[in-house]
Amino acid sequence: MAKLAQGAKYRGSIHDFPDFDPSQDAETLYNAMKGFGSDKEAILELITSRSNRQRQEICQNYKSLYGKDLIADLNELDILDVREIFRTKYEKSLYSMIKNDTSGEYKKTLLKLCGGDDDAAGKFFPEAAQVAYQMWELSAVARVEVKGTVRPAGDFNPDTDAKALRKAMKGLGTDEDTIIDIIAHRSNAQRQQIRQTFKSHFGRDLMADLKSELSGDLARLILGLMMPPAHYDAKQLKKAMEGAGTDEKALIEILATRTNAEIRAINEAYKEDYHKSLEDDLSSDTSGLFKRILISLATGNREEGGEDRDRVREDAQEIADTPSGDRSSLETRFMMILCTRSYQHLRRVFQEFVKMTNYDVEHTIKKGMSGDVRDVFVAIVQSVKNKPLFFADKLYKSMKGAGTEEKTLTRIMVSRSEIDLLNIRWEFIEKYDKSLHQAIEGDTSGHFLKALLAVCGGKD
Repeated sequence: MAKLAQGAKYRGSIHDFPDFDPSQDAETLYNAMKGFGSDKEAILELITSRSNRQRQEICQNYKSLYGKDLIADLNELDILDVREIFRTKYEKSLYSMIKNDTSGEYKKTLLKLCGGDDDAAGKFFPEAAQVAYQMWELSAVARVEVKGTVRPAGDFNPDTDAKALRKAMKGLGTDEDTIIDIIAHRSNAQRQQIRQTFKSHFGRDLMADLKSELSGDLARLILGLMMPPAHYDAKQLKKAMEGAGTDEKALIEILATRTNAEIRAINEAYKEDYHKSLEDDLSSDTSGLFKRILISLATGNREEGGEDRDRVREDAQEIADTPSGDRSSLETRFMMILCTRSYQHLRRVFQEFVKMTNYDVEHTIKKGMSGDVRDVFVAIVQSVKNKPLFFADKLYKSMKGAGTEEKTLTRIMVSRSEIDLLNIRWEFIEKYDKSLHQAIEGDTSGHFLKALLAVCGGKD
């Protein structure tokens, strides 16, 4: 599907799209909406770049190809989210585009589907902005108990477990099922006891034995579960900076989501394991503002506690008052606030920002920034709003489409298993109408699948 020019503004009076193929467009829309989740930006770009006549041809082809009503399928989307994407990208409401560029019954149906006009005067702020404001209010007042899926095993006996693991790896062949059943159903603290007992009984290093007996994705998962959490995160950060190229996504995922205590523990583990400071490696492997943001996050010095109402307004005003088009100033102001303020304070800042500007802060970042700086700021905002949902989205994307990002999938399942993986499961099924258990079953196989499902827990 052809893309609109980056930064283009919708101006009305859309002409016929060149090389138009209604069957291809119908298929593109169908693929963008099928399965769990939908590609709203792709849907929006296609619809807004076709003329009224071409859109009606697409509707006819959609019905012919799939026996379904395209308008009815579009009605299943989160239309407020679509409206906000359109308003941010084209600086005009979706309602106005439909009103000016469609006609007849088709126009009436689309206007009804769209709902309110986000350009309408006389409101406190547009409906889509009201929804964003209310979401931040909900995030600010919510008191959610976070729960992991892996808990300490009852009647735990490290002696019995150590002997069973030795038996599973002794002689010809490896009993992967026993290894999974033990390691995936013990807490990390219990695994460390098993590791010590294994060495006492057999004079062998359990980690070394597991590494020699297992391979591939299963080995990566089991060895990850065996490591203390701070050392596991330190290893993931080290791997993200090793060799040619840098895995910026992994750096962002870890540093933008960990608590002060977790960051400080990671720094200690990194120094212990690699005899260098995390800051030194970040400095040598990244550059520019992105480097400064990561180093700031890696200090583990974010403020803690509640919000300061006067300061909330000052912070919101600071980023709202950035001169239009001054990207450098916008990024610097966001860094100062996003990397240092407490989560509770930031929730109120983002809510106040919506009130001042009529835009959600995430859309503002996506519109005004690009690359790694944009990605790390969006990660912080999403983590502040709803951290389990942030990880649910990452898990979904790791299994979406052709191929699986096994490293991302493994990293999140290991690192969140005792913290909030149960909450992540709830957010996953709520957003994608499919359980995390089902998604894993459909995208992995063998002993790796069995181990992931053991860590995942229930089917929801």
